[in-house]
Amino acid sequence: QVQLVESGGGLVQAGGSLRLACAASGRSFIGYTMAWFRQAPGKEREPVTAISWSGSYTAVADSVKGRFTCFRDNAKNTMYLQMNSLKPEDTAVYFCAAGVSDSTHSGSYRYWGQGTQVTVSS
Repeated sequence: QVQLVESGGGLVQAGGSLRLACAASGRSFIGYTMAWFRQAPGKEREPVTAISWSGSYTAVADSVKGRFTCFRDNAKNTMYLQMNSLKPEDTAVYFCAAGVSDSTHSGSYRYWGQGTQVTVSS
């Protein structure tokens, strides 16, 4: 019932910024918790941020704390990830996900986007 499409990835230099967007469609979006995950080559997919419908629940990975901010505009059915002070180790495919639970566990998310590539050069 929900489809997710990521956008905003690209190539940036270390220290630069990007804003990712995840557009959701489908009637089941209302009330869903959403999250960003990322996967680098040869590594497992890892959680980056999560945010509930109201924003009362948020989670941020230690590796991006203080640099990345997740927020959502429910009227536009869109979640964003503002990434500042990017580092080469942030290079990965970034996926958005939606589910019915407040969690950073990938298995808790029912719907997934196709991903968008973020590459940070040194």
